[in-house]
Amino acid sequence: MSNRRLLQHRIGPTTLMRTLAWLRICAIGGQSAAVLVCAFWMDLGIPMLPLLVGVGSLGVFAVFAAWRVNQPWPVREWETIVHVAVDTLVLGYLLYFTGGASNPFITLLLVPIALSAAALSVPAVLAVAALAGIAYVVLLRWYVPLPMPVHAGSGFSLHVVGMGVNFVITALLLGFFINRLARSVRLQQLEVQRVRERALRDEGILAIATQAAGAAHELNTPLSTMRTLLPELRREHAEDAVLGEDLQLLEDQVERCRTILREMVAFGKAQLSQEPEKVTLAAFIHGCLERFQLLRPEAELDLQLDEDAARIVLRTPPGLRHALLNLLNNAVDASAMNQSHAVMLVARRHGEWLELIVGDHGPGFAATGELSPLGQSQKQTGLGIGLALAEATAERLDGQLTATNTLDGAQMHLRLPLAVVGSNNESA
Repeated sequence: MSNRRLLQHRIGPTTLMRTLAWLRICAIGGQSAAVLVCAFWMDLGIPMLPLLVGVGSLGVFAVFAAWRVNQPWPVREWETIVHVAVDTLVLGYLLYFTGGASNPFITLLLVPIALSAAALSVPAVLAVAALAGIAYVVLLRWYVPLPMPVHAGSGFSLHVVGMGVNFVITALLLGFFINRLARSVRLQQLEVQRVRERALRDEGILAIATQAAGAAHELNTPLSTMRTLLPELRREHAEDAVLGEDLQLLEDQVERCRTILREMVAFGKAQLSQEPEKVTLAAFIHGCLERFQLLRPEAELDLQLDEDAARIVLRTPPGLRHALLNLLNNAVDASAMNQSHAVMLVARRHGEWLELIVGDHGPGFAATGELSPLGQSQKQTGLGIGLALAEATAERLDGQLTATNTLDGAQMHLRLPLAVVGSNNESA
């Protein structure tokens, strides 16, 4: 989940103000219906004009509140208290003309307190409770008595019916809107847990990167020594063809290690410069595959590159190439578990997303479908950081990395938004 979604679901003044906006609309409809039913169906002599003025005033404020919650600037807690105060004053105004505290709907003053308790701070909740308490005390002393119905002796039954209707309304309002607030709490907790897990993973990656930088610096000296001695050993044992082949292999491996170290330094410089490489998708893919074939010559790669996507110009961040190579290496290792060397790479454009799909013919992932945590690997020789690094790269680019099982193996889907990795001139 992104930060924008976290802010959208975060419980607090904004969430409460949106809830109050919906509740206000329901209140306007319910109050209008109640006034009309009491005046025309039950034939009660209630003051129609003052009541309709109160409902109309609440409707005007509802329009303003709906405009306010859609504005970009943040909602302050004191603004929410003002909105609650307006709702409380209008409700108190309507209750003043309909019996005051003796009106069975007087308990609706508790609804804003219950909603505020789930979203605001303790001082704010106390302020809302004080407003409701003052309104209740005022309505105990000053109010317009509710007219008795036309049929004598039915006043108590009317009060009981009002209490029943009020109970149903209060139960529905509290159940529905507090459920929405509780859902916001759960979503926030889940997002906080994800952020904490990502922070722990990134901390582990940073620790590995720090150790790798130190190891790279220390390895340069022994590699240079081996690079000097191996050609001399080959010359001294030129008559031994078998040993010469082994020494040649060792020399190639040493040179490969030196190339990796130089690429690590170049990668660090590129990260510090913050200047991403601009290449077409086709050039990027073929460059990765050339390096991959050098690392894993036994791999049988099936490349599926969409022609339209091949012309897209990428602002390639340095970590993307390593992420793709890690996925390809893991795919080869997974296929090898089933005595296969076949892997697949699909590069295509899907709407505003760039999709890189790496498939293998291995045993697939566990039933959960979740990626392995940092430092844990399903391979006996794996370090458990390849997928973690690829996932961290995807998240840093606002993308997604997901794993799915297929009929003959598994697939890794790396989806990246073109708005982040694509150049302003997307086609070459």
